[in-house]
Amino acid sequence: MAVMPLLLLVAGSAAVAGLARRTPVPAPLLLVAAGLAASAVPGLPDYTLDPHIVLPLVLPPLLHTAALDSSYLDLRANLRPVALLSVGYVLFATLVVGWAAHLVVPGLPLTAALVLGAVVAPPDAVAATAIARRLGLPHRITTILQGESLVNDATAITAYKVALAAALGAATTWGEGLRAFAVASLGGIGIGVVLMVPLHWLRVRLRESALLENTLSLLIPFVAYAVAEQFGASGVLAVVVVALYLGHRSWQVDFETRLQEEAVWKMVSFVLESAVFALIGLQLPVVLRGLGRFSGPQALAYAVVLFLVVVLARFVWVFPATYLPRALSARIRAREPGTKWTAPVIVGWAGMRGVVSLAIAFSIPAAGHGAAFPARNLVLFLTFTTVIATLVVQGLTLPPLIRALKLPGRDAQAETLAEAEAQNEASRAAEERLEELLRDDRNALPGPLADRLRTVMERRRNSVWERLGAVNEVTGESADETYRRLAREMIDTERQVFVRLRDARRIDDEMLRTLLRRLDLEEATAYREVAA
Repeated sequence: MAVMPLLLLVAGSAAVAGLARRTPVPAPLLLVAAGLAASAVPGLPDYTLDPHIVLPLVLPPLLHTAALDSSYLDLRANLRPVALLSVGYVLFATLVVGWAAHLVVPGLPLTAALVLGAVVAPPDAVAATAIARRLGLPHRITTILQGESLVNDATAITAYKVALAAALGAATTWGEGLRAFAVASLGGIGIGVVLMVPLHWLRVRLRESALLENTLSLLIPFVAYAVAEQFGASGVLAVVVVALYLGHRSWQVDFETRLQEEAVWKMVSFVLESAVFALIGLQLPVVLRGLGRFSGPQALAYAVVLFLVVVLARFVWVFPATYLPRALSARIRAREPGTKWTAPVIVGWAGMRGVVSLAIAFSIPAAGHGAAFPARNLVLFLTFTTVIATLVVQGLTLPPLIRALKLPGRDAQAETLAEAEAQNEASRAAEERLEELLRDDRNALPGPLADRLRTVMERRRNSVWERLGAVNEVTGESADETYRRLAREMIDTERQVFVRLRDARRIDDEMLRTLLRRLDLEEATAYREVAA
């Protein structure tokens, strides 16, 4: 892709994503709609989605970001439902959708239909998580959807490779398919395990240089993906395993690295997510070309049937996967809370497809092993319509469905109370450590400075408790929020004075940057505490 079209894509998608924040429509849906509208503009550059770019260069950082924000402990606690969705459901959907496509589309071989099934089987990693977080779904549902979206791409890509080999005439038996699946999955996990410890060790050893650490952080998902793929393993699983470990151990790296890393990955994720969803809509002209013997109305009818099969297949899998293990195992019933019928309804409806399905579809070769892939353009078209239909129909109706079912949201008061108790325990331990250090003559401090350390700890402990208190009747703020807002006003006043002194040549630019950075860190702390 040329530089100018790429810049137009990034700038346009970022602008639409920014606009989405001012509307009730989730950003992925608005971006897809904008891409569809832009695809009809005459003279627009051709934005054909290149799987050789999306899979190795776009998917790894998106998965890395999602895994860093996930909880290893929560995923481990919900391993069974996550595995049933990310592995069991994807394989089930591959078979069901493939068989349905074989029956509906005249002349479509079962092997080619199974390729289509594998392509549209995995729900999107970005769309489901973004919408779930925005809607404030219960914590367990969000964790399950996140865990599913992290692993299901690996299952789908492996199933796709096996089905594709069969469709193109390569000799593939069930045993070979299972062996390929085992090598890809276990190999990806194994390579992730091998890489995660030395990569974390290197990050910790670079703690004196935040820039070097964050450069390494940007390279990690690409390295993990490339190494795994080089050995024929799943690059997706390798990226996820490494990122989960690094996220779980992130407290061991330097604070400056964490601040920079969070900002860097937020920017990368925002740009990539925005461009990816805009790209989905921009594929319309590409998939409409060369439908051949399949007329527009005929292809559209196939698309409607396939969409309905995709939606129904997820519900057919989700409800038994939710209730059968509980019915068959007393240990599961004792260990896990009961699940109301509303939870599997939401999980079943949150099955939006995305760019990975399109990238896999575009990677289907026109021919191989001396045989042409049958109805490749129709497969591209059906993949595109399934992605668009799930994003638009399910994405737009998911928020009202959640409101109608009245799912309990997160208990903000309980979360704040838990935070306050944790902060109180940590502050008391810090106070005891401070008094212990001050008793040592090597740590002697003037009285005012020692009191300042005590005050900072006391303020940090009290700030969380104050969020549980009454609010200001005029502003709606808690006392703590008002305090932080006034502190930020004071910081802004200091900042203006520093700039004025620089302009008057009383301090130089280097000193200004030092002073502003100090204020920026204080303001960032104030913002985080208010936002919490």
